[in-house]
Formats: sequence, C-alpha cells, structure tokens
Amino acid sequence: MYPNVKITQVRSTIDRPQDQVATVKALGLGRINRSVNKECTPQILGMIKKVSHLIKVEEI
Repeated sequence: MYPNVKITQVRSTIDRPQDQVATVKALGLGRINRSVNKECTPQILGMIKKVSHLIKVEEI
C-alpha cells in the first residue's frame, strides 16, 4: 500500500503549456488553494514532478 499525500495548487495555470494544465486537472485541481488527497503511486509521483512548480505537496 502506498502512503497518502495532500496536494495543494499554489500557482495559476494561466500561460502554462497545455500538458501542464491537463496534468493539474487530472490531479483534481484547477483553482489556487484547492487541495486533494491522493495515494502516492508512481503515476501520481510523475504528475507531481511535472507540475511541481505549481503545487505544494505534504505527506499525511
């Protein structure tokens, strides 16, 4: 079983490449200060790495 992480969007997706916008939406975000809890699978870790400059990640 994988640990859980809390992902919070802290920067806007305006003027970002379309693949980064799609990744943020796929994580369940889309607005600044919106948070989601996700299981820390390899797929989620890859998405986090791709948009790490737009989000904040906390282990829970």
